[in-house]
Amino acid sequence: MNIFKNILKNKFSTFLYFFEYLRFKLILIIILSIIVSLLDSVGLAMFLPLIQLVGGEGTVSSEKLGDFKIIGDIFNSVGLELNLLSILVILIIFFLLKGLFVYISSVSVAYIIQDFVSKIRIELTDLFSKYSYKNFVSTDLGRAQNSFTEEIGRISNALKSYTDCIQQAIMVAVYTLLVFNIDFKFALFTVIGGLLTNGIFSGILNKTKKESSKLTENNSAFQGLIIQYITNFKYLKTTGTLLHYATKLKNRIKLVEKNYKKIGLYNSIVASAREPILMVVTCVIILIQVNLLGGALATIMISLLFFYRALGALVLFQNSYNNFLSFSGSLANIKDMQMTLKAGEETNSTKEFIELKYAINLNKVSFGYHEDSLILKNISLNIEKNKTIAFVGSSGSGKTTLISLLSGLLVPSSGNLFIDDKNIIDIDKKTYQNKIGYISQDPVVFNDSIFNNITFWDEPNDVNRKRFFNSIEQAAIADFILDLKDKEHTILGNNGINLSGGQKQRMSIARELYKNIDILILDEATSALDTQTEREIQMNIDKLKGSCTILIIAHRLSTIKNADIICLMENGEIIAKGNFSELIDKSAKFQKMVELQEI
Repeated sequence: MNIFKNILKNKFSTFLYFFEYLRFKLILIIILSIIVSLLDSVGLAMFLPLIQLVGGEGTVSSEKLGDFKIIGDIFNSVGLELNLLSILVILIIFFLLKGLFVYISSVSVAYIIQDFVSKIRIELTDLFSKYSYKNFVSTDLGRAQNSFTEEIGRISNALKSYTDCIQQAIMVAVYTLLVFNIDFKFALFTVIGGLLTNGIFSGILNKTKKESSKLTENNSAFQGLIIQYITNFKYLKTTGTLLHYATKLKNRIKLVEKNYKKIGLYNSIVASAREPILMVVTCVIILIQVNLLGGALATIMISLLFFYRALGALVLFQNSYNNFLSFSGSLANIKDMQMTLKAGEETNSTKEFIELKYAINLNKVSFGYHEDSLILKNISLNIEKNKTIAFVGSSGSGKTTLISLLSGLLVPSSGNLFIDDKNIIDIDKKTYQNKIGYISQDPVVFNDSIFNNITFWDEPNDVNRKRFFNSIEQAAIADFILDLKDKEHTILGNNGINLSGGQKQRMSIARELYKNIDILILDEATSALDTQTEREIQMNIDKLKGSCTILIIAHRLSTIKNADIICLMENGEIIAKGNFSELIDKSAKFQKMVELQEI
């Protein structure tokens, strides 16, 4: 049994992969292919009695059909004569049926491919949604984007080529079986012809597979460059380095083009060589059958027709398989991406978080992305509900990592983080994070309406509209929105290009207030603003004090003067804490920071 499983895994891994998603639909393709092959075979067999009629007789007896005697017997069993009319009628019926099933098969394959692509896209989306932040920070984003876009399209072509391979393989099998029943020698010739053509194309198939892998690699690198090209456009344009970076991008485009050209060349060689090789082998078979084996001409012609069909199907199989190999790199990449996302899936409890009741407590918490390199060391801190806690310190002191732990993006490497009396690993993080608002110095603005940006695409019913207007009032941006021509339906543009920095921040505040949050995180939220705008937004934030737990990362100490507790961090540790005035007295380092900023 284990040997059988290993054979399936090693030799039929692609079939098993497709079968995992398609199940009976893949079996349906096989059944339809068998039906088409049988209908085509029976229709072709009717040419034998048609050839016999060339002798001048009005009917054909079963005895004259030799190895195809069964055709005459079937006609006789239903009381029909093998004459010109009956033969032509049967011929038309079978080829009409074949056309019908070819249509059904083609439509089925088209629907099945779209179903497969949809399932892969949905699965990747679900897996990415469950992917842990710890693994995400080291992810190749170019490869990830390439998997979601370019590679998905290519694996749909991989499945199409693979189903073509199945259909052609079945054709080869059916025709070869028929030739076996007629003449063992013809079956032997079919096998020999297949081996010869396979040997001719094997080198090209291997080259196609290697080039497909290179194409996937270059496409992933290209997507990564595109992300950075667009994201950093303003900087590149401002500093005059856009054209230099564009040259880097164009070089990668040329590599992708080179891959595509090579794959196209290999596919063209296979496609163009198919017919000549087929005719050479067929002519050799005719010479052998007539001159050496002395077969009857009518039987030879029908046998050769089957043989020609078998070889044709075999060459088409090789052509389809070469096409499949040209997409095999994409298929391997998607499979690898799925495995990567599954391996990096975030562990999560199903215990729903309702609200923060008492406090968040860190007990000797340490964290590092690698065991031998800790970013946070032995942090113990109690954060009471509805208090405002600020974290200050030089860059690299661990402030952002600590906030990522408090928000559930990361879990401690050691120690415990409790939300009220529950360990964070025992809480459904999604329900916990639904109660968190997050505002950074680069606010997230979607290219959509103001209403959708703030409500996150909630239905515009009476209840949600009331919540919307309450949140924009609290964020002090209602007057600005209501003065706009389209009011809350105004489209904000790419990354909020139509808004000032202060307006973006107020939009962000309104969005978080709309959510009915328990915890508000401000990560350098006002550091990119001018002094006046910063002061106005800080006043809005101060109004929230006592209504939710506020966690602040700040370099500008003026923004945290009213915080209940300020934690001074250095080298991943909290070296001092207290309110603003207490910390000045406790810490010479903090006192110096205050003096430097002239607060």
